[in-house]
Amino acid sequence: MAEQQSRAQQLVGDVAPKLAELTDDVLFGDVWARPGLSRRDRSLITVAALTALGRDGQLHSHLGLALANGVTREELAELATHLAFYAGWPAGMTAATMLKQVLDEQ
Repeated sequence: MAEQQSRAQQLVGDVAPKLAELTDDVLFGDVWARPGLSRRDRSLITVAALTALGRDGQLHSHLGLALANGVTREELAELATHLAFYAGWPAGMTAATMLKQVLDEQ
């Protein structure tokens, strides 16, 4: 039976295999596994950073990951509202809209 590919392998493994490998091994295998923060807290931080920086391409998947890591829909909605004032209204609205999409998909 074939080994299931990681999300990074699915997204870019055929065009940037080293980037996919580093994503799997370093980012998620090391950085996300460090003991200093929980996966839940790392998800909150990541969603906030992606929202503030306008990295919408990664935001969708990290909203889903945040929910899987125990962040509630209410907390993510509050994050979007809070960041609307610090990162700009469009950033907050984009995060809220994308959160709605993720929730509708689940």
